[in-house]
Amino acid sequence: MDTQNNPDMEPELPAELQGRVPTLRVIPMLPDSNPNGDIFGGWILSQMDLAGASRAHQYVRGRIVTVGLDAISFHKPVFLGDQVSFYTKVFKTGTTSITIKVESWAMRHTSQKAYEYIKVTEGLYTYVHIDQNRKPAKIHRE
Repeated sequence: MDTQNNPDMEPELPAELQGRVPTLRVIPMLPDSNPNGDIFGGWILSQMDLAGASRAHQYVRGRIVTVGLDAISFHKPVFLGDQVSFYTKVFKTGTTSITIKVESWAMRHTSQKAYEYIKVTEGLYTYVHIDQNRKPAKIHRE
């Protein structure tokens, strides 16, 4: 898709995102940035946790808590004006836990009329399914 001739359209998704729908999409604001205009890594990690928790909650159909994050890689910075999409998939499940892979992609202005998608961050978030007493609960899938 040529966004230079049709600037109202989103750029074509990279091949690895074709057919995928973001779990969360946000635009970072000024309070989320450092003095250089880069978005704080902690802000990105918290958004990734929200996206991962949403996917985990849908999967277990119940309450979950974050218990860990692993293999976090910051590939590129996120800037003010980027629109950041968070893509998730179930990576691994256990008896009471679920690990979600979260990828962050920035839709960035690359010229006055063009955009592109750039993978900025990825990582693994682990959640535990809990019952009403906040004790680990078995994940039941039909």
